[in-house]
Amino acid sequence: MATSPSSSLLQSRSPIKLTSLSSLRWKLPVSISLRQHQLRRASPVFVVVSMDAKPTVLVAEKLGQAGLDLLKDFANVDCSYNLSPEELCTKISLCDALIVRSGTKVSREVFESSGGRLKVVGRAGVGIDNVDLGAATEYGCLVVNAPTANTVAAAEHGIALLTAMARNVAQADASIKAGKWQRNKYVGVSLVGKTLAVMGFGKVGTEVARRAKGLGMHVIAHDPYAPADRAHAIGVDLVSFDEAISTADFLSLHMPLTPATSKILNDENFAKMKKGVRIVNVARGGVIDEDALVRALDAGIVAQAALDVFTVEPPPKDNKLVQHENVTVTPHLGASTLEAQEGVAIEIAEAVVGALRGELAATAVNAPMVPAEVLTELKPYVTLSEKLGRLAVQLVAGGSGVKSVKVTYTSARAPDDLDTRLLRAMVTKGLIEPISSVFVNLVNADFTAKQRGIRISEERVILDGSPESPLESIQVQIANVESKFASAISESGEVTVEGRVKDGIPHLTKVGAFDVDVSLEGNIILCRQVDQPGMIGTVGSILGEENVNVSFMSVGRIAPRKQAVMAIGVDEQPSKSVLKKIGEIPAIEEFVFLDL
Repeated sequence: MATSPSSSLLQSRSPIKLTSLSSLRWKLPVSISLRQHQLRRASPVFVVVSMDAKPTVLVAEKLGQAGLDLLKDFANVDCSYNLSPEELCTKISLCDALIVRSGTKVSREVFESSGGRLKVVGRAGVGIDNVDLGAATEYGCLVVNAPTANTVAAAEHGIALLTAMARNVAQADASIKAGKWQRNKYVGVSLVGKTLAVMGFGKVGTEVARRAKGLGMHVIAHDPYAPADRAHAIGVDLVSFDEAISTADFLSLHMPLTPATSKILNDENFAKMKKGVRIVNVARGGVIDEDALVRALDAGIVAQAALDVFTVEPPPKDNKLVQHENVTVTPHLGASTLEAQEGVAIEIAEAVVGALRGELAATAVNAPMVPAEVLTELKPYVTLSEKLGRLAVQLVAGGSGVKSVKVTYTSARAPDDLDTRLLRAMVTKGLIEPISSVFVNLVNADFTAKQRGIRISEERVILDGSPESPLESIQVQIANVESKFASAISESGEVTVEGRVKDGIPHLTKVGAFDVDVSLEGNIILCRQVDQPGMIGTVGSILGEENVNVSFMSVGRIAPRKQAVMAIGVDEQPSKSVLKKIGEIPAIEEFVFLDL
């Protein structure tokens, strides 16, 4: 592959320039043996590639200027706000990335209308319930969000609503502006010593809990995915859902909107609550059944509610919940501070630009979630994984369907300390792209493999010793296939390649049963030969005469004067005549040229 593995994770396209396929990186592998000297090469066809190096980013909702400036340094930016669904579908076919907030629905129709061009959707905020993640994954589109920049702002707004509700601030303000003085009507309740149940203990929920502890409240939390040690570290007990809603004086909602949480606060669950409970929602409107909340307010089960979000935004003017005298409302202001708006704009712009450059995204929501420090450590192994996949599939003989693949990781690290999902995705990318027109990335790798009936299993071999590096080696095996290079078949009958990272550079270290050592840069020629003096010089001379630069050369053998495999790294693709000369060397029994 001519591009670097990281830059090939996500690619953008812009109109237009016609060029021959033979000048691009997609080339068919060429193989020669003593029995077959026929060379195979792709016939020239024409494809559309980029003439303008800049991708196009559609910003569909208002974004801070600092974020726009970052985008404009890298891409052509189209700021088109308040688009109808039809207008969005029309525009999207000309865009490589889309940035939205919570008001734009990125539906399956949007991905279908993009024609495969859309590679990144950036959600300027945390929640991604307005993006069809299933469709995004199916179409190979990365979805990234900005989960950290508005965390403090949302938590602060939650606390603001909590205290304003407890002391009737909004109602008293409206009353005095109407010329009234009703001190007795707006007597509030104290927060000290009261139990606050934080429903959803993610980033915002955690920050709300910290602040509520500072106000003297007893804080409990419910979140089926939160680690107990993180909660205990700030003095919070994780409890069941029923325990949380039945013992709390105040409920603060911070869960995402999913099928499991949609209308989770309904008539049934309101009936389980302590009479006079007070509810704050700065998460998603859809987690509350709004009609049921009105009934609970009228019945006195819920004393007060403070809401920043609604099922439909903006809510209708005659919305009974909004008009209820015991409800305090704000127009989705959770992230609306100057600092948060600027931070979100910068965070999402950096994520989108990084994704378009092919960098691995730490904030991807439909791809393996890998912390930034782990991404840095795994980067050379990501490259190794993809190239081993590319090598393995090019060694499969034509007509052999790839159905069963095994990836073996050798490491001194414990299984919990090594997340291999990203590596598996890149092996899949390497396996599928050379034999398919489908573009594969870490987003749609598993889906694409399943769609083609390819079963990829993983195995880990735990080594003794110091786990300084994440992996000692990666091995890729393809079962139940024939190989165009017979020496690539291991003793157990699979096409087998193995590699490791040395000084940050991926190396091929085994082909079949033969040990080799060649850097996975440029392209590779594999030769099976009779082990005899002068073979390295003979092959090197043929390549040198045609100005083909050799980067590495390694020979692995069974025993002296027996069979050996020579692996040669070359910077350029040798011509047909050069490959033919190598195949005619009497001691060479078979060879294959592999395009990396």
